[in-house]
Amino acid sequence: MNFFKTMYCRLFQGVFKIALPILPYREPKILENNQSVADVLKQNLINKVLLVTDKGISKLNLPAALTEILQKNNIEVLIYDNTVANPTTDNVEEALQMYRQNECSAIIAFGGGSAMDCAKAVGARIARPKKSCGQMKGILKVLKKIPLLIAVPTTAGTGSETTLAAVITDSKTRHKYAINDFPLIPRYALLDANLTLGLPSHITATTGMDALTHAVEAYIGRSTTKQTRKCALDATKLIFENLLTVYKDGSNLKSRQNMLQAAYLAGVAFTKSYVGYVHAVAHSLGGKYNVAHGLANAIILPYVLKMYGKKIYKKLHQLGVYAGLFDASTPKEIGAKIFIEKVEELNANMGIGKNIPEIKQEDIPALARTAEKEANPLYPVPVLYTAKQLEKIYIEVKNG
Repeated sequence: MNFFKTMYCRLFQGVFKIALPILPYREPKILENNQSVADVLKQNLINKVLLVTDKGISKLNLPAALTEILQKNNIEVLIYDNTVANPTTDNVEEALQMYRQNECSAIIAFGGGSAMDCAKAVGARIARPKKSCGQMKGILKVLKKIPLLIAVPTTAGTGSETTLAAVITDSKTRHKYAINDFPLIPRYALLDANLTLGLPSHITATTGMDALTHAVEAYIGRSTTKQTRKCALDATKLIFENLLTVYKDGSNLKSRQNMLQAAYLAGVAFTKSYVGYVHAVAHSLGGKYNVAHGLANAIILPYVLKMYGKKIYKKLHQLGVYAGLFDASTPKEIGAKIFIEKVEELNANMGIGKNIPEIKQEDIPALARTAEKEANPLYPVPVLYTAKQLEKIYIEVKNG
């Protein structure tokens, strides 16, 4: 990357880091059970709510216990369950129409990151009715309070219950982008491990690796704080201690709860400290080929960590020691490489491959330009790369 672009990116990131203490970040209030969701809605005089989810969650009937409690408290629930794996602008508009036609006054995001992204985007459209999702992509384009939003994660991975981002795919162009603004952070989050008990093992695996990617990218970036470093460390440790357990034994409620906590902590970490090129590359693949985000992150993570090289040896060493992967006396370079090996080992033990075969060689230059545009200058990555340099990642991920 040329000198002037490097200076621009680092200056942009530096300004955001300086501004971190005064920016209106907040964490959602944690709710303990379904009745507490009803109590919050009643306290806010809400008697009609839109629940945004997907067909998989709906078929498993996971929202039933919550909707039953809400109905007993005289709160009507309208369910939008057409959200797809990478939520589209069409999903947002359909859910928005349901919200308006039924005169709802609050939103419950019930599911994984896709349901939460869709719900947040609906909130943004309600707050800014004259702006399309595309017109709000980027940073601070919402700026107005959205309806009360309660997040109910059914996967331990995305951390979307803590974040200010909604990632949406344009239905026509398949371009995937993020809407980032503080009003999108949910006001409340219900962390109930029972909702994750029925998750298929491959979803448990990929969403867990999504959380690990959040923690690692937040920690190795250049805009960390004492709080985000601690959250990332704790999340990494919890994931290495619990993810393989819940993959093999999905009924282990304690480990399920630990993974929910890990995802939450990782979400807090990357909301303030941002992510990096792993996410930028993953988003481009999700938009182009509809590759599941967690799966893409899991496969891409080791390649990007290797590409960063010695710039992140110290931080990967710290993560590895804290997670109990090796002793503090292990040399930094060796420890960093062990950490990457442990990530690859975790993937392998959960049946996650080393490549994404959907990638077409002729698409790589355009995909790399999309990733570069997303990441630079926003993401405070350890090393800055151009689109041409990022093409190497796509080639490695394609070939494995």
